[in-house]
Amino acid sequence: MTSSPDLLDLDITGIAHGGTFIARHEGRVVFVSDAIPGERVRARLDAESTGDSKSFWRAETVEVLDASPHRRPHIWAEADVANAPESRPGGADLGHIELAHQRVLKRQVLTEALDRFAGGGLEAPEIEAVDSTDGTGWRSRITLHVDDDGAVGPYAARSHRVIRVGAHPLARPAVAEAALALAGGRPGSVDLVEPGDGRVRVLRRERIEGRPERGRGRRPQPEVVYETVGDRRFQVDAGGFWQVHPRAASVLDAAVYGVLDGHVDEAATHYDLYGGVGLFSATLGDLGGTDVVTVESSRRATAHAAENLAALDVTAVTARVDRYLAGLPSSATAGAVVLDPPRAGAGRAVVESLHALAPDAIAYVACDPVALARDLGTFRDLGWQVGTMRGFDLFPHSHHFEVVALLTR
Repeated sequence: MTSSPDLLDLDITGIAHGGTFIARHEGRVVFVSDAIPGERVRARLDAESTGDSKSFWRAETVEVLDASPHRRPHIWAEADVANAPESRPGGADLGHIELAHQRVLKRQVLTEALDRFAGGGLEAPEIEAVDSTDGTGWRSRITLHVDDDGAVGPYAARSHRVIRVGAHPLARPAVAEAALALAGGRPGSVDLVEPGDGRVRVLRRERIEGRPERGRGRRPQPEVVYETVGDRRFQVDAGGFWQVHPRAASVLDAAVYGVLDGHVDEAATHYDLYGGVGLFSATLGDLGGTDVVTVESSRRATAHAAENLAALDVTAVTARVDRYLAGLPSSATAGAVVLDPPRAGAGRAVVESLHALAPDAIAYVACDPVALARDLGTFRDLGWQVGTMRGFDLFPHSHHFEVVALLTR
């Protein structure tokens, strides 16, 4: 195989975790972008991914030879398959598929992850629609980049090359307007954030060679903004973590409340692990918990959690979750636990430490289906059962979705 951009005609047989699609060529798996299962496409091989030593190849659709009935004009015209692959912006990798079928495919990804990593026998839930719109205009936070020539825009899909675009259809209208108004600046990145007050903040991070992108010199104190869930207000740094869909925090709060209802004993100690600014600690309090511990590695987030939860009996701890759990006395026990790990999942050490605490129930909030399935497999090996599982399409037109699962002993 030469390094020239070879073209292959491929039959797409499935969807892979991460928003690409599966084909085979002479027995080798090829991961193809911008396709749909059931289609036949012409795809350009990624030269860097090919070679006889590679276990799989990557390719990008350049022409649809036999289209799926679920194919639609891409919601981001600049990401459409009619454009050259190198000029398509990333971030909307399912934007060429009708919304209902996106959710079918996401459920398929979860099903395959559970079958492969969780020990089998678990049925993936349907992925629930969160709103009735066309799936655009929901991102309250986006990150753009500034290159050495002053161009501002998203990265091209699967690259670190900045491309200029004329629209941001997934962004909230005010965020999209602010993004299109950006011009130039030093190389780095730009976060645009629309918190609960509706005013867009523009946060620039200049690139320093050899270091992550961050502000030069003395960093100013981050601005504190506010988000609302029900009748409770949460303070958070403008650049700190908060869900990007405006309804996501409320939807996940209600889902966690639903699965843990009846599992929160007022006399027990309950834990909110990877607790951020305290969203699910508040949920535990609403369920009747009077002794709640939230554990989060970010000192700023922990400080906000303490303020946000001042009216509740919550202990906010700044620590890595694995180290915190490992340091608990052997006599420690737990009532209910909310486990909301980052994309990589909780991991075996955290799962085994939680098992040692013998909680009554665990609500696992997952943003990655494979990491969730691996952790569920570890829990099941330790004797835990997976009860209720719900999936939510909180990131339409991308491959991402959230799952809330209940584990009981």
